[in-house]
This record gives sequence, structure tokens and C-alpha cells, in this order.
Amino acid sequence: METERADATHQVFTFADRGAYLESVEEIPEPHEFIARVRLAHADHAHDYKVAFTEPEHAVDAAASGAAAHRDNNMRAAFVHVMADAAVSVLAILGLSAGKFLGWVFMDPVMGIIGALVIANWSYGLIRDTGAILLDMNPDRRLAEDLRKAIESEGDRLADLHLWRLGPGHLGAIVSVVTAQRRGPDFYRARLGHFRMLSHVTIEVRSR
Repeated sequence: METERADATHQVFTFADRGAYLESVEEIPEPHEFIARVRLAHADHAHDYKVAFTEPEHAVDAAASGAAAHRDNNMRAAFVHVMADAAVSVLAILGLSAGKFLGWVFMDPVMGIIGALVIANWSYGLIRDTGAILLDMNPDRRLAEDLRKAIESEGDRLADLHLWRLGPGHLGAIVSVVTAQRRGPDFYRARLGHFRMLSHVTIEVRSR
């Protein structure tokens, strides 16, 4: 199979036989939006097929609205901690070396200030994202709008929607729908089934 992307790049993939299915040996890079040309050999001839693949709408929205919903903030905090220790050590060595060999005694406090600014920048980003989780803010506004469109596509009204982050790449949702039709929660649960980020959904249906 060969893929062709919007920037005209091509990539050829080989497949391994897994018994009931074939699995690509090479990893498919993101974004997962491309044209795939598949050649299937049979007997003494081959058939060529052309298939277009596009990113699901919710995946594009998640990427566009910021990858904060996909980040593992525990790992991110550990990474910031380790990198901050390493940066402080390197800057201290540079400052002391400049003071000893070049006589620039002012470099030690300068390096301390630079290190503080670097760590403050990293910390700000971490506090901003984790603070939004603690304050229960909407983690994905574009996904919320897509959910509204999916619910209201047939004249129903979305009375209330609450999204919150459960973990990296997983969201919970509480949905309140007002409808004039005789529809139950399962109807709306099926309508939202293609939003893969929704790992836990609670649906309330009220009649007009």
C-alpha cells in the first residue's frame, strides 16, 4: 500500500500476516488524512484500489482546540521537575566557571535570574492547564459545539452540557436534552457514539 498526502509526499507500507488480519509493519504517521493506493495480487493479475482517509471530526477539533485534553500532566510535571534541576545545575556551573576563569563575578546571580525565569515559564504552563482541570473548566470548546450540533440536528434542544476531563484523551459529559419526540437516552447515546473522546456519558431527556 502507498499513501499520498496533501503535501505530495508518498510512503510505501508493508504488511505482516496476523492470521485474521494484516497489520502494517511501519507506523502510520499523523495526521491520518491521506489517499491510500492499495494493490491486491490475485493469480496472474492485480487490482488497484484508491481510498481516501480523513481525520474524524472530533480528532481534528481536539488537535485544533489544544492538546491539553490529551496531555498526561503527571508525566509532564515530573519532566518539568527533572529538567528544572538539570537547567539549574548547568546554569550554576556556567556562572561559576565564568566567574573563576573570566572574572565575571556578576554571572552567578545573572544565571540564577535566567534559571528562575525559565522555570517560571515552565511552571506557568503547567499551572494553567492543571488549574483549568481543578476549576472544572470546559476542556474542549469545539467538541462542545460539535456535541450541540449532533444533538440539535433534528429539532431537539440541548438544555445543558457539562464536559470535564477524566484523563489524557478521555472526557466525561453530562447532557440534558429537551425534545418533543418520544426518545430515550439510548437514542442520544448512539448519536454521540462517534465521539471517541467521550468515555463516560450521562444523558437526561426531558419532554417539551
